[in-house]
This record gives sequence, C-alpha cells and structure tokens, in this order.
Amino acid sequence: MALSPAALDIARALIRFPSVTPVDAGALPYLRDLLASGGFATELVIFEAPGTPPVLNLYARFGAAKPNLAFAGHTDVVPPGDKARWRFDPFSGEIADGELWGRGACDMKGGVAAAVAATLRFIGKGAFTGSISFLLTGDEEGPAVNGTVKLIDWALAKGEAFDHCILGESTSVETVGDTIKHGRRGSLNGRITIRGRQGHAAYPQIADNPVRALAPVLTALFSPPLDKGNADFEPTNLEVVSVDVGNPAFNVIPGEVRLTFNVRFNDLWTLDTLSAEIRRRVAAADPAGRATLSFEPSNAVAFLTKPGPFTDLVAAAVEDVTGRKPTLSTGGGTSDARFIKNACPVVELGLVNATIHAVNERVALEDLEALSLIYERALDRYFRPSA
Repeated sequence: MALSPAALDIARALIRFPSVTPVDAGALPYLRDLLASGGFATELVIFEAPGTPPVLNLYARFGAAKPNLAFAGHTDVVPPGDKARWRFDPFSGEIADGELWGRGACDMKGGVAAAVAATLRFIGKGAFTGSISFLLTGDEEGPAVNGTVKLIDWALAKGEAFDHCILGESTSVETVGDTIKHGRRGSLNGRITIRGRQGHAAYPQIADNPVRALAPVLTALFSPPLDKGNADFEPTNLEVVSVDVGNPAFNVIPGEVRLTFNVRFNDLWTLDTLSAEIRRRVAAADPAGRATLSFEPSNAVAFLTKPGPFTDLVAAAVEDVTGRKPTLSTGGGTSDARFIKNACPVVELGLVNATIHAVNERVALEDLEALSLIYERALDRYFRPSA
C-alpha cells in the first residue's frame, strides 16, 4: 500500500470544500476516493424528505468479518459568518502559529481526517480479523433527518451490523482526550401562550392582563426541580429562552404573553414522560385554562453507553498516547450518537472544542496528530490486543 496521507493533509483538503449544510461541495466524494484507494468498499447515498433538502452521505467498509468497528462523523459545517472577521479565508485551510485554521477544523473535519488517517495506517500494518466502517454524513449541523439516522437504517437494512462505534465529535475540553462522551442528554423545545384580553392600561377592569398569570406558570416550570440527576447524568435543566408580549406601547394591556423554553434532560425521562410532566405542571398552575402548551418535534433522546470493556479500551488508548486518563461525561449538547446507539454501543472522542462554531475556528497541529494516534491505538487494542 502506498504511504498513507497524514491527518493534516486530509483535514486541509476537507476544509477547502465549503460544505455548509446541506451543500457537500465535494467533501464526501473526496473521502470516498481516498478510502476506496485504501481498499474500502464505498457507497454514496442521498436521502431526502418533504420540507428538507436532500443530503449526501457516505458508507465505507473494509473487510467482511466480525467484529465491525465503525468510525462516524460529519463533513458539513455551520456558516462562517462575516468572512472579514476571520484571520484567513475560512475555507482556505491555512497553517499559522502551529495551528490549522478554517471552518470545520475542530467540528469536525479534523476528527474525520484523524480517523481516516489512523485507519489507513492501521490497515497498512497487515491483516487483522474483523472490519472497519465509516458512517459519514452531511446533515449533522442541519435538520439531522437525512443524515446519520437514515444512513444507519439503510445500512442495517442491507444486512450490515456494527459492534461498536467511535464518533469523532469535539469532546475534549482543555487537552486532547481529556473527555470521552459515553452518553448524551436529550433536548425538548416547548412553547406556552397565555391569553388575556387587550385593553387600555387606564381601564384594567375591562381588560385582562395575561402577564399576571405568567408568574405561577414560571414557578411551576422551575419548582420543584424536575429531578436530581443520577450517577451518570446531571439534573435535568429547563431554561426559558424567550418571553414576549409583542407590545411596544406603555398604555396598552397586552392580549397574550408567549414564552419558549428548552429542556436538556437525562435518562430518567423519555420525550413522552417529560412532556407529560410539563403539561401537568402548567395545568396545575393555570386552573383558569388560559395557557396553551405545545412541543416542537424532537429526535434528541437521552442515552447512555454503560462503562465497561469498550469505554475502558478507548480510555486506555488515550492514556497510551497522552499519559492521561480521560473523564467520562454525558454533558453538553446532542450529537448523532443518539442515532448510532440504536445500532451498537457508541462513545465520542475528538478534538478540543474551544473554537467550534466560532470565528477563527482552528486546531493545534499537535492535537490533530495526537487524536490520530489515539484512534490508531484504539484500533490496535480492538483488533490486535497483544500488539
């Protein structure tokens, strides 16, 4: 096999594709060709749904035997914003001050590049028993309906089976490998509208100010706490993110007040049980029935990969390369791991997340190389434990 490309070379190439969701711009075909040259069977698949844009996805597999260890990730990125605020063009992949600059450097073209480079090096060391797969999407930063969730179902329907998965999201906080995500909280968005009767502020007797009913509803949302958390998860947290009456005038009593909220919930709840509890609280705080409550559709459920041999293996690979033992965490936002967990145990391990989604997103070159070495060491421990 020819000399495998370095993670840095792959990451720079990926950053130069302006793959802002849902546009691929050539990123996944590039990876298809790279993996195919390393002996992978590859397939590009487009998924679409009403009201959402079609999205390109990539599945690749080396080998046919069990066990099958998958790497997962995404090549789509968020918009760069005002390019004038960037030190370099966000899609140029410039190197300066020992760092690689560009949109996606951390989230998560760098992680994908590290996994591909590590895998090609590992394969180049000789035969092993088992398979390595890649599940790569262009829909993680978007609606997340035509990406990993459908790619998993498509692969399973074809007879593919996965034993474990490493998702390369940017989980590290201060140093590469300091944090492994072995679960994620769910996310639920809701809206409450409290209706009254609009009128003149000087004649409150002929109006009905809905703001007066807001306080007990807010109290009910926050108190008592939804739970106290458990050994693996922080307590569930509800945040009201907007309150609005749409009234610019001082002498008008508003006709309604609207609030929106987000709940990040642990595995003590499902979407159904959590929404039922919130409905119960709002109803109890609003005996007059002035409030209406609705929830946005959600596919973000809480899940946990129980600590055990697989999490120990990945943690050991980190320690082999860095000398540091990582912390297991379920904090932060959601990720595509919530879909992968339906197919196999999954953990997330990636670059430092300090600049993700920010102007001047960048990754230290030594961090990119370290992550690639960690992935390679995980492959060694998984398929060649005596190595």
